[in-house]
Amino acid sequence: VFQPAFEREDAMRLAADLGVEVTVVPYDILSHPEVASNPSDRCYHCKTALFGALRDRAAADGYTVLIDGTNASDEAGDRPGMRALVEMSVRSPLRECGLTKADVRRLSREAGLFTWDKPAYACLSTRIPTGRPVEAGLLARVEAAEAALFAMGFSDFRVRVYGEAARLQFRAADLGSVVERREEILAGVQPHFETVLLDLQPR
Repeated sequence: VFQPAFEREDAMRLAADLGVEVTVVPYDILSHPEVASNPSDRCYHCKTALFGALRDRAAADGYTVLIDGTNASDEAGDRPGMRALVEMSVRSPLRECGLTKADVRRLSREAGLFTWDKPAYACLSTRIPTGRPVEAGLLARVEAAEAALFAMGFSDFRVRVYGEAARLQFRAADLGSVVERREEILAGVQPHFETVLLDLQPR
């Protein structure tokens, strides 16, 4: 529910290209009140719950190690999500090997992976202000609005929930095109959010 359909589709396509078997573990993350209530440390509770479920499934399948895709460009610091990885003993091979985001892109391109230049895409729950409950219906509206903008050719943008409105954030280089295509954007986003706002501060 926190990842859009295209992310799942890309993951399945990449796995197929690499010849990797995929096991999907269904999990209702919004059944956890400490996640659904959207506190400032939501990521900590979310990752703890998800990796706990993955650890149980991995153990049942005979595996003892969990890994994730954190790289050396990701700031560890005191980020709640990173703290959860440490507590759950999740290994991060890219980070441990000192591979940065740029390194990963370069190596992915050399390997012919279609994801080598894929824009970073944060969890959908980050579009909802801290303290406002995360609801499946609201996430679906955000996903649909972003899908409409993707279909128009935009990338590296965000549709953020602002009260009952959608606040659109684009790169500085796209703002001119956004203004020119105002009516098209409204037609794509308004079915999901009646009020559409443009953030003049670029991403």
